[in-house]
Order: sequence, then C-alpha cells, then structure tokens
Amino acid sequence: MSGVQIQGVRKSFGDTEVLRGVDLDVPHGEVVCLIGPSGSGKSTLLRCINHLERIDAGSILVDGERVGYRRKGDRLYELSPVEAAKRRAGIGMVFQRFHLFPHMTVLENIIEAPVGVRGLSVAAATTRARALLERVGLTEKERAYPAELSGGQQQRIAIARALAMDPTLMLFDEPTSALDPELVGEVLAVMRDLAGEGMTMLVVTHEMNFAREVANRVVFMDQGEIVESDEPGRLLTAPTHARTRAFLARTLH
Repeated sequence: MSGVQIQGVRKSFGDTEVLRGVDLDVPHGEVVCLIGPSGSGKSTLLRCINHLERIDAGSILVDGERVGYRRKGDRLYELSPVEAAKRRAGIGMVFQRFHLFPHMTVLENIIEAPVGVRGLSVAAATTRARALLERVGLTEKERAYPAELSGGQQQRIAIARALAMDPTLMLFDEPTSALDPELVGEVLAVMRDLAGEGMTMLVVTHEMNFAREVANRVVFMDQGEIVESDEPGRLLTAPTHARTRAFLARTLH
C-alpha cells in the first residue's frame, strides 16, 4: 500500500504530550494541508514522519515501510543512523528556514545528498540538478552562494535539493512563513506544479488560499489531536467542530 499510514502516534517532550494518538492516511498522489494554532503538533508530526523525532507509541509507514524502525518477532528495533538515512532518502523535507549549506554553491547544495547518500556520480547528479534548477526557475543561479539569494530563491533551491533525491513523498513545514510577503507566490507556484504532477505532499501551512486551491484534504489539528479532516471547500467554509470554527474565524478575518 503506497502513501503514508499513521496509526496511534504519540510523542511527548518531557511532561508535555505533543501528539496524542494521531491517525492519518495519505494515499499516494494526495495533497494534505495541516492547519491549526502554533503548538498543535503539526510540525512535530512531520518530523516524526521523517524520523527526525522518535515516536513514543504507534506506527508510521511510508510506501509500506516502517519509518525509523525494524520489526523482529514481536519487538521493534530502531534503525542505525545509516539505515535510517537510506530509508529517509525517499522522503523530501522542506523546512521553514532553508537549511542550505552556506559554504557551498547552489549546485553543490543540490548534488551533495544524491552523491553522498544515493551514490550517484557527480556528472549524473549535476545533470539532474540543472534540470531541477530549470524547473524552479533559477538556472542562472547555480554558481551563487545562499547569501547571494533572496529568501524566496533560497526556498526554491531547498525544494530543488529535496527533489534531487527523487522522493515519493514531500513534507513542507511552513515553507513560506519566513518569507517576505512578495516572495511567497514564487514558492507556492513551485509547490502547485508539484501537486499538479501527482506528488504526495503533506504541507503545514497558514496559506489558506493555497490549501483551498491545491489540497485534496485539509486537516485541522489542535492540542496534539486531529480535530477535523475534510475537503478544503467544506472544512474552510463550513467546519463542523467549534474549535475549527474558532481558529478559522481568527485566521480568515
């Protein structure tokens, strides 16, 4: 079964339970936008899907493979960092901050993981990187360093870098929230194109218009739980839960 299956996922930091038994299925090719107040567990859920955070209970499967763990008999064993990195290679993640290597050129940033993790030749990785730079509209920037780029350009490079690993799933953690308003559109345009091509995507966002236009489903989270999940046309205009209505009243007006 392809896509993402999340069952009963719990995660605590100290005494604070951040995820309280989250269940969510994202079929292959579906775009799901996660919305909700700060501290509701949205970003933590994405980080757990990518095994950047260990879960305390439950399970996460991506394309049928358990994330971060191997089952042996009736016990689970955490994968070694090398094994986890290999399994994570099929999951692209774009963060709020761009996390580009400042001492590397744009081209070097994009080819680093395909060469180091996937074992591609530099020539093959460079050819792929140039195709991705064309896709995100930044062909002329391959020799530039991150500090020479605008925030929107850096985020588009971060998307290209994630795509260079040929992921089956893309995770976006508030990818436009650190950008000046006039730069948001260029990043969302790249994400729209990805969605149109059938990429499976989980997007934490405050961009309600993007969610309305692109998502197959919008999921509202609050206090570590999924409160409501529905098509964007219904959830954003006629939510059934009072917590969702209160959140949208603050957000949309």
